[in-house]
Amino acid sequence: MRGLPVMKVAAGLFAAALAMQANAADKPGDAIAPAEQLLFMSPHMKSIGAETELDYVMEMSGPPAKVNDTVRVLVVSAGNANGDARVSDRTGPVDVPGNLPCNPVILYFLEHDIAEMEQMTGGKRRYFQQRVRLALAAGPPITQIVSDAGGKKVKAQKIVIQPYLDDPNASRFPQYTGKRYTFIVADDVPGHVMTIRTEVPGQNNDFDHPLQTETLNFQSAQHALVPAKPGNPVPQKPANAPRASR
Repeated sequence: MRGLPVMKVAAGLFAAALAMQANAADKPGDAIAPAEQLLFMSPHMKSIGAETELDYVMEMSGPPAKVNDTVRVLVVSAGNANGDARVSDRTGPVDVPGNLPCNPVILYFLEHDIAEMEQMTGGKRRYFQQRVRLALAAGPPITQIVSDAGGKKVKAQKIVIQPYLDDPNASRFPQYTGKRYTFIVADDVPGHVMTIRTEVPGQNNDFDHPLQTETLNFQSAQHALVPAKPGNPVPQKPANAPRASR
C-alpha cells in the first residue's frame, strides 16, 4: 500500500455505518440491498478452520507508481466466530473492525481506496464512503458468471458500481468520475472473495487503456505456521495449498 495513516480510523467509521444500516434494516420498511447483503452481511468465513491464513495479491498500477503487495488475513477462530481475524500487509498489521460477518479483506480494500481518494483529491473521507455505500444500496445487478480458480471453472457472482458517475460534485475531481469498482465472489473460493478491482479510465472513458488500476486477487489458503514446541520439528507450509488464478 502507499502509507495511509488514516486507514485505521476510516475502517472503523465505514464498518460502524454498515452495522448501523444492518440494525436499521430490522425495522419494517427497511431492507439491505442484495449487493450489500452479499458483500458485507454474508458469513464468508464460516467454512474456514482456525489458524488458517488467506493470502491475496494486491497489484496497483500508477500513478504515482506501480506497487505489488501481499495482503494476509489470519482467521484465528474457526469460521471467524469471534470476529478476531487479523489483517496485515507490507506495512504490518492493519486494524480492521470485526463487527461484520464478511471477509475483512473487503473492508480493507475499500478503506484503502477511500483513504487514497481523500489523499489524491483533497476531498472528505466520509463523502467517498457515502458514495460507495449509496452505489451499493441502489441495488446494482448481481451477475452470475463462471470464472477460473486454480485451473478450475467455478460459479461466481459479480457486482459492478460507478459511485461518482452521477455525482453532483464530480466536477471537483473529474479524473475519477468514471471510476469503476468490480467485486467477484465465489462460494468455492476460501473466504469467498475472488477479486476486487478498481479502474480509473483513460481519456474519453477508455477502460481498455485505464489511467490507474488496483486489483486484489485471492492467491491461497493454508494453515498458519505456529511456533514448534521444544524438541519438535518446525511445521512446514503444505506445497499443495489451494490457489486461485488471477
